[in-house]
Amino acid sequence: MSKSLKRVKRALDEAGISVDVLETGSDTSTAAQAADVAGCHLEQIAKSIIFRGENSQTAILFLTAGGNRVDSAKASAVAGEELGKADAALIRAQTGFAIGGVSPVGHLNPIRAFFDPRLLEFDVIWAAAGTPHHIFPIAPDILLKLTGAKRADFTES
Repeated sequence: MSKSLKRVKRALDEAGISVDVLETGSDTSTAAQAADVAGCHLEQIAKSIIFRGENSQTAILFLTAGGNRVDSAKASAVAGEELGKADAALIRAQTGFAIGGVSPVGHLNPIRAFFDPRLLEFDVIWAAAGTPHHIFPIAPDILLKLTGAKRADFTES
């Protein structure tokens, strides 16, 4: 079991959240791939989109529904700073995850996070579990609380 997957499982366990992490036989690094594997609607995939804060030089996480796209102007407004592209090194250093498997929980370092209200319209959503081959189901309100994310409108209309 990878270190990343162990961290995600530990974070969920420590929060008292019992979920069955699904090990897939295929890649789930895109929302469409994850939805196919989970057998759910694309919107039920919680995508972890990470930007670099231009002032803070830290990674900022935007959890959004699978079919939504982050609007950079809206995201910058809710983050309170201009946002730029987060490179793989920044993402790995702050979260401990590689691109394609970034989980919303189990980060190596604290991360500011924002949450797409669209995710709250479902009973269950699916998120990456630290690798491109593992996903887990969770109630969106529980994920919102667990991540400490702030609900915000940051997606394209």
